[in-house]
Amino acid sequence: MHPATSRPDAHPQPLARLRDVHRRRGTVQALGGVDLTLAPGVVTALLGVNGAGKTTAIEILLGLQPADSGEATLFGRAPTELQARRQVGVMLQQAQLPERLQVGELLALARSWYPQPRSVADCVALAGLDGLLDRRYGRLSGGQQRRVQFALALCGRPQLLFLDEPTTGLDIAARRQVWRAIRSLVADGVGILLTTHYLEEAEALADRVVVLHAGRVCADGRVDAIRAQVAHRRIRCVTHLPADVVAGWPGVRSAETADGHLVALVEQAEPVLRRLFDADPQLADLDVQRAGLADAFVAMTAPADTMPISDREAA
Repeated sequence: MHPATSRPDAHPQPLARLRDVHRRRGTVQALGGVDLTLAPGVVTALLGVNGAGKTTAIEILLGLQPADSGEATLFGRAPTELQARRQVGVMLQQAQLPERLQVGELLALARSWYPQPRSVADCVALAGLDGLLDRRYGRLSGGQQRRVQFALALCGRPQLLFLDEPTTGLDIAARRQVWRAIRSLVADGVGILLTTHYLEEAEALADRVVVLHAGRVCADGRVDAIRAQVAHRRIRCVTHLPADVVAGWPGVRSAETADGHLVALVEQAEPVLRRLFDADPQLADLDVQRAGLADAFVAMTAPADTMPISDREAA
């Protein structure tokens, strides 16, 4: 036997999987043959515009709705089986919790559902709930409520965590607290499926990115591999040239003014740079970078007739 095939961790068993899953809602095809695997110790960011199929994929994995065809498994079982669902923690965008209960009471209730729950102290530390245990849930701010929901998702020591827009409404300090907790959980082998509209969050946390578009996977890979699929460059500089003028140049995908700088997304940097210097010899503070995940996401999910010709040909 080849040494690599004898290692038990060479190909770890996926925690959850969709295989060629189709799902229609009336005349709308919500998913059209989606494949997705979630592995232990990996943050998978599931990205897509509204209506791309993210919620449908998550609900099928959680057993909240069936697939029309294909296969969905959770820890090798049907997602509706209790033994599988007990190993999962879920934080959805919308949560309805008893507003009259104190935070400590909510934690005690949620912890009672599991045989070996995480300690209250650990839940408080991971979610940043210091000073909130005696507060009524309904009297908390929106950001504080999101932190409580995060703690409830963690309290059963899940092996797989579904986080749907987990940092919406959080201030910078609270968002960093959640990021630290996610990294700590991943280091302990927890698999995480993350959806977020903050693409810098996906870029900072995700080991793998899956982009859904119109119910199909249009990209799947590491962040750097996704970015590499878009050959754009981002030019940032100080210039007197108006952004709307530069936006009309050949090879310029977009241009705007931000923080006193012109920021342009271009197909090829060199010809645009030459024209910039010709038009403004006093141009300063120049910075040219490869397109980021946000740029790649926009390029992959834009309607075909709004994409640059080079992108349409590549697609």
